[in-house]
Amino acid sequence: MKWIVKITLFLFIGLISCKGKQNKETATQKISGEGINKVKLADLNGNAIEMSNYLGKTVFLNFWATWCKPCLLEMPSIKSAMEILNNKDIVFLFASDETAEQIENFKNKNEYNFNYVKARNMEELGIMALPTTYIFDNKGNLVFNELGYRKWDEKENIDLIKKYTN
Repeated sequence: MKWIVKITLFLFIGLISCKGKQNKETATQKISGEGINKVKLADLNGNAIEMSNYLGKTVFLNFWATWCKPCLLEMPSIKSAMEILNNKDIVFLFASDETAEQIENFKNKNEYNFNYVKARNMEELGIMALPTTYIFDNKGNLVFNELGYRKWDEKENIDLIKKYTN
């Protein structure tokens, strides 16, 4: 009986945590403790990433997972947005709390030239669904966050990102 409850709970959480439709509204809320230094990331070798090193740059941080269909659907538009914005001072990071091996396997099977990192504190950040995107301005302030899929290469979304660049 316990395993039925666990499976049901797992499936329910999976269904609500991976939104499939595009959300046009900005969900701006501050990270408690505010700022980019609240985010804890590591490279795929397990080395901590010092988020303060990104001060002076806009940071586009996408939380995703290999199993999340909307995350995977969103990636081509992020790749395209990166190409459109390649002359801007923006760092694009793709954070997953999966194992480094899972992320490496995904990386090797796909042709995205993304900066994949390990998320170390998604729960502390209050990330309840994937994909979730944060944008930090050049001072390290969280200026945008949103749950759900978005076509990042559409003009209005490119303009949204540009709004926070130098």
